[in-house]
Amino acid sequence: MPQRPGKPERALQQGLASWYGPGFHGRKTASGERFDQNALTAAHRSLPFGTKVKVVDQKSGRAIVVRINDRGPFKHGRVIDLSKASAEALGMGGLARVQIVSAE
Repeated sequence: MPQRPGKPERALQQGLASWYGPGFHGRKTASGERFDQNALTAAHRSLPFGTKVKVVDQKSGRAIVVRINDRGPFKHGRVIDLSKASAEALGMGGLARVQIVSAE
């Protein structure tokens, strides 16, 4: 997503990202919608549902935009849980060190 001239990106958070999918596919998320492991969505502890954020892999520089629709992650030290599709789009295998940037 291109940066707007004169408007720097605002980093919201940095840390470890993990992903979730098969065991939760079709179940209700904290926002009330059904979890779709094939959608570009994510779980975050405090960002409002519907917020779009850019997740940047700090090692590869690869970035994707996801929509927050669930709560989590619940493992210590992790800042965001990506859907399976989001993790694949980012090129993640397991965990990745990421930066979360406002996409709005």
